[in-house]
Amino acid sequence: MKRGIVVLCLCAVAIAAYVTTDKWAIRHATLAFHDILREDRDVTIEIAVRRDREMQAMAEMIELPVAVLSHGNTVKHTEYSFLSNIFAARGYLVISIQHDLETDAPMVTKVGEEYVGRRMQYNRGAFNIMFALDEIKKTYPNADYRHLTLIGHSNGGDISMFFARQHPDLVKKVVTLDNLRVPFITDGKIKILSIRSKDPHFKADPGVVPDDATLNKAGIKVVRTEFQHNDLSDRGPDQVKSSIQATVQQFLDEDDPPTIPLLAAAAPNRANAAADDKK
Repeated sequence: MKRGIVVLCLCAVAIAAYVTTDKWAIRHATLAFHDILREDRDVTIEIAVRRDREMQAMAEMIELPVAVLSHGNTVKHTEYSFLSNIFAARGYLVISIQHDLETDAPMVTKVGEEYVGRRMQYNRGAFNIMFALDEIKKTYPNADYRHLTLIGHSNGGDISMFFARQHPDLVKKVVTLDNLRVPFITDGKIKILSIRSKDPHFKADPGVVPDDATLNKAGIKVVRTEFQHNDLSDRGPDQVKSSIQATVQQFLDEDDPPTIPLLAAAAPNRANAAADDKK
């Protein structure tokens, strides 16, 4: 009886959430951790989650799907709200990780070496993701950490693809925005969407993007655009972000159609989100 009352109360709150502001609909929170196994390395995370779905998960009514977002080089983990809010609006628990620290050595290109000398950054990114998941599980135990969706821009796209190569049993989908170094997975077991720029200064290394025959066989969707590489974040024009949002929504709809109402405020302006919770 007591559980029934809790469920009814939560449902009432969830219904009310649909008619309130975006600040109520999607909660953003910043979490800071220290990885003692890596000399107390700082790992800062922003989560984005629909409040109604968060409460349902905490009441053990549902299991939240999980999306992990990785930023590009010189771009902050908080500068992809146009994507994190899309996934959060669909009911995902979105985990955006700050991979690079000011104390890290600058990323350099070493022609002729594996991943042009960036394997260290990709290993570090993969460690960050695993560490973040282990920490988030303590707060959100009722989430699906066995079928991850990975999202990444540029270097973050390479980290996402690298992680998927290292842990294919944990990854269901990968969405990259112009990753340039790590080749796509082509065995068809992981669903992949890659949005490509048309930027003379940012070209994918040979073998990263497969030929059309391989893409078709593996079921990989590549969308070639006229966008500039550095516009594929919150810094880019609204028309670019809107186009990417539509492409991602279509990709997700193909085998994961929304079964819950999407929020009207799928992409609230982060400048207006000062009242969001901070932990």
